[in-house]
Amino acid sequence: MSAEAGLFGALWPHAAQGREFLREPSGRSISYEQAAARSAQLARALARFGVRAGDRVAVQVEKSSTVVLLYLAVLRLGAVYLPLNTAYTEAELDYFLSDAEPALLVCTPERAGALQALIARVQLPAVATLGGDGESGTLVQAAACEPAQFEDVPRATGDLAAILYTSGTTGRSKGAMLTHGNLLANARTLAQLWRFSSEDRLLHALPLFHIHGLFVAINTTLAAGAGVLLLPRFDPALLLRHLPQATVLMGVPTHYIRLLADPALTREAAAHMRLFICGSAPLLPETHQAFRERTGHVILERYGLSETGMNCSNPYVGERRPGSVGVPLPDVQLRIVEPVAAVEESRAGNAGPEAAVRECPVGQIGMIEVRGPNVFAGYWRNPERTREAIRADGYFITGDLGQRDADGYVTIVGRARDLIISGGYNVYPREVELEIDALPGVLESAVFGLPHPDFGEAVTAVIVAAAAARGPGPAPEHSALGEVQVLAALRQRLAGYKLPKRVLFVPELPRNIMGKVQKAQLQRAYAGLYAAAPAGGPGA
Repeated sequence: MSAEAGLFGALWPHAAQGREFLREPSGRSISYEQAAARSAQLARALARFGVRAGDRVAVQVEKSSTVVLLYLAVLRLGAVYLPLNTAYTEAELDYFLSDAEPALLVCTPERAGALQALIARVQLPAVATLGGDGESGTLVQAAACEPAQFEDVPRATGDLAAILYTSGTTGRSKGAMLTHGNLLANARTLAQLWRFSSEDRLLHALPLFHIHGLFVAINTTLAAGAGVLLLPRFDPALLLRHLPQATVLMGVPTHYIRLLADPALTREAAAHMRLFICGSAPLLPETHQAFRERTGHVILERYGLSETGMNCSNPYVGERRPGSVGVPLPDVQLRIVEPVAAVEESRAGNAGPEAAVRECPVGQIGMIEVRGPNVFAGYWRNPERTREAIRADGYFITGDLGQRDADGYVTIVGRARDLIISGGYNVYPREVELEIDALPGVLESAVFGLPHPDFGEAVTAVIVAAAAARGPGPAPEHSALGEVQVLAALRQRLAGYKLPKRVLFVPELPRNIMGKVQKAQLQRAYAGLYAAAPAGGPGA
């Protein structure tokens, strides 16, 4: 990227002028040429609202083609794009807006009316609205009056392009600062690695406020001059109806599980497809195999974070291993270091990059650290957490535990904060989950630690049965799949200290919009499970 081009100038495929860039199920189509013109109008409209280079633009609106064009407009203006989950409450917005201090909030007209008190309290300089149809609101009205040409504001590689707030599972959400160089490096690498071309059309069923749906999907498409079929949301029937018009799908494990439940998913339905990509949460090997048998396609799993974009990917040509996220990207360096000190410090809230780094041998579980042009610039207005997360040699401490085999394939075991220390022994939840998921009658499981008066932490399992959904609590002992049966089977597969002290059954696991299981919710729900527990228990 030149010192002046910025992400938009470096990615924009000028040779694609006249070709379709965005299409919606309604039939609305936007060519690359039209996208350039409309993003220019939006950039001018943003400037009319007072946005200048370096300002943050917070966006909390429903998914539409206009949101994609708004993202491009923010880049062209040299401002910083701040996407916000549409599910965030007013209390959550209060924190994000106070922390980021955006020059402009773009929200739905309904939201703008409901947020008047908050807008006044945080002293937002300006508010613009964008309707759920992508065609209404004050922002669209302002843009319609503007010329369709815009001289892009020069941006350097190290200038901020976006801020993504993390999930906040270990406290207040932190704003990951992503630069023009970070996003460009990842987009170009992925487009080449996944063989994207101008002949591709991506079937887009992801949110536009997440790194997967926005930066990975949109930027990679732009890098290849490809097209996007933009679905308003994930809906299996809607997706399958439009699948023949696409060549690539990016999804999360929940998407693939629900697609497999639809008999319309067949080899014929997937015949036009070139590539199915999965990420944001672990994909069960059983789902991987079932999808291959049904469609003839092997899902490509990858691994990324809000702070880094993508770090690893299974190969486009070569073995795509179930349960593995593949090998590091060509421009990413990855190492796995001994995790004990890092885990303890992370739990204390002061993970220390100054601690000695001892790399793990092949096959040993440790903390994943990455370095490369994709690694973020730090946390917004939080130098202390930035110093804790990025070592002096540039490696980012991901907080993920994993292992690498002799062929270089990486397997994610879980988050460091999820590590269970029970009776002085380390228990990796993912290892226990894989054994439970392999049992007949189990659809999926979640394993986590809970306070225990004797063991410190107790290994606890929550299971979703593949048969009829059960209510909370242990399944009856006479059931074909109950607590006693699960523990008996696990005793043949796991050391005693890894066995769950309790096995509970629920109708479904709590997930966020990207399909990640929310173990913190489960830990809160069952926090007192062992409050008066005697030493040992069913799994002792």
